[in-house]
Amino acid sequence: MNHTPADILREYGPFPGIDAIHGLTFDGSQVWFASGDGLNVLDPETGIARRVIEVPAHAGTAFDGRHLFQIAEAVIQKIDPETGRVIATIPAPGGGGDSGLAWAEGSLWVGQYRARQIHQVDPDTGAILRTIESNRVVTGVTWVDDELWHGTMDDDASALQRIDPETGEILTVLDMPAGTGVSGLESDGGDVFYVGGARTGKVRAVRRPRASARA
Repeated sequence: MNHTPADILREYGPFPGIDAIHGLTFDGSQVWFASGDGLNVLDPETGIARRVIEVPAHAGTAFDGRHLFQIAEAVIQKIDPETGRVIATIPAPGGGGDSGLAWAEGSLWVGQYRARQIHQVDPDTGAILRTIESNRVVTGVTWVDDELWHGTMDDDASALQRIDPETGEILTVLDMPAGTGVSGLESDGGDVFYVGGARTGKVRAVRRPRASARA
């Protein structure tokens, strides 16, 4: 297992009136992050949070290329990003104990914090299709290039870790600095992770290690 310090490229925030980051996603140009009572739009170039959709936003956030998905208590909301309208809801698998959220392979992937699990979920019904076990608590979740990564946070220690999606074996760990926290996690599709900073109220860009460095 490759165990290295996370390379933080940039910090965003804290943002006025926002005490914590509960989840985040990337739509190809903007970062969306959940702040409890709203979904905020962050321009990663300027660092400016310039728009908010007023919806309950208590945990993970995902984007399927057209719609946003947002965990709110015991449900997952499907949201039109243009209008902010909630167009559908499905039950969240943890019934309120859910954490991270990602979109991949036509499914939602939902983290279960204390259960140390990631569920593949049918986005139309909420049915659990598959469950992946981890050895640490699960916060944010993301897929990139067939790699499954999740955040973990325990007291002052937090990290991003890549796990084998079949066995749950930890393959790579990026240790975050003490006190930074990890809530939401999303890849930009390339060499950058966007990481929610939990109660620090910040979003951080972290370098994703190249394959040669993980071998």
